[in-house]
Amino acid sequence: MISNERPSPYGHRPHSQAPRTGPPEDLIKTEKVQIERKTFIFSLKENPRGRFLRITEDVGGRRDTIIVPATGLEDFRKVLEEMVRASAETPPKEE
Repeated sequence: MISNERPSPYGHRPHSQAPRTGPPEDLIKTEKVQIERKTFIFSLKENPRGRFLRITEDVGGRRDTIIVPATGLEDFRKVLEEMVRASAETPPKEE
């Protein structure tokens, strides 16, 4: 028996089950940015739990996502501005 054929100690979940979905989301605004070979999608959304920013990075069909609650957007913006400023002020290392 190979390792992925062992029964799970947490019980069996048939493959026919639909994937879990969260509460319905309303789209408020979306923007797409292409940087080199990466596409970033910024989606401001709202669901019954509140507003949030979903940032999705798409590289050749592979997607990674982070979610920032609206209550943290101002702090997120401040840190991002600091990073942009530091990048502009610090010359790249020569290799």
